[in-house]
Amino acid sequence: MTSLLREHAEQQYADELHALAAHDQRQRPPRWRLSPWAVATYLLGGQLPDGTTITPKYIGARRLIETAIATLATDRGLLLIGLPGTAKSWVSEHLAAAISGDSTMLVQGTAGTSEESIRYGWNYARLLADGPSAAAIVASPLMRAMQEGKIARVEELTRIPAEVQDSLITILSEKTLPIPELGSEVQAVKGFNLIATANDRDRGVNELSSALKRRFNTVVLPLPDSLEQEVEIVQQRVTSLGRALELPGEPPALEEIRRIVTIFRELRAGMTADGRTSLKSPSGTLSTAEAISVVNSGMALAAHFGDGALRAGDVAAVLVGAVIKDPVQDRVAWLEYLETVVKEREGWKDLYRACRELA
Repeated sequence: MTSLLREHAEQQYADELHALAAHDQRQRPPRWRLSPWAVATYLLGGQLPDGTTITPKYIGARRLIETAIATLATDRGLLLIGLPGTAKSWVSEHLAAAISGDSTMLVQGTAGTSEESIRYGWNYARLLADGPSAAAIVASPLMRAMQEGKIARVEELTRIPAEVQDSLITILSEKTLPIPELGSEVQAVKGFNLIATANDRDRGVNELSSALKRRFNTVVLPLPDSLEQEVEIVQQRVTSLGRALELPGEPPALEEIRRIVTIFRELRAGMTADGRTSLKSPSGTLSTAEAISVVNSGMALAAHFGDGALRAGDVAAVLVGAVIKDPVQDRVAWLEYLETVVKEREGWKDLYRACRELA
């Protein structure tokens, strides 16, 4: 068991990547560790001829992943868009791990992200001592990815100020990064490309310019299609995280996961699963990622303060906090849901009582 709290994808799944590379006889784009077919198998799961099982990293439409991989094999950047919790960052990391064997060429987008974070900065001690030189440059993750022919990642692109976003245009279109202070440039090596992610909820925060949009192929990652698909995603991630965190309790019962996912899906949709009852939707996103967090936190409560089995009381303690982000508006929506849906649903009385006590 590793001592790292969270390994990079290429570390955590090194055995799977090695097995895929050993069996992969298909054509690979320049500097790719795997062929596009093998990258898709790594993300979507499968069985190799020697019996090795490749676990699915993404559960959803195969064509979406194939489109994303095909984009990265061209000269176009890839833009992954979706609601919070639709696995944009997760898919981005695993694509980079499978293609380049390195998912760490990352720029985290924020309102304070500067142009230097995307282009390059300076070692000011060397700059003052020797003047502008190649040795004084501090390369950004994008510059290093260009030099090494790897996949670079930009998270939360629409949170970056518009004028900083546009510094990507030359990189994406010309595959060069000018260094005017030295009268030179860095030209991208084959294998370089860029994956950016953007949140649907952030639309309009720092809208992408039309020039920048044209440099990307966009793939929209949707919410899980069905209850069963979302339950499978939550169960898989909870099992993986439980092992990584070394939680001593029992694996959560499938029915407990199903209840949490059902609550999240109904409150997100503003309607019960049977379509008979309209509901008020809380202000939060209630994403699949948050459902995973609720189950994991409940497992920690059960393991350290209970008998190790995830029960309604453990779930309720975390569930209320996940749903009620606005203490006024969300509380009203949650109490209404408890009284009209949870209270009346067969087999849910224990969850109703536990949540009512906290609410």
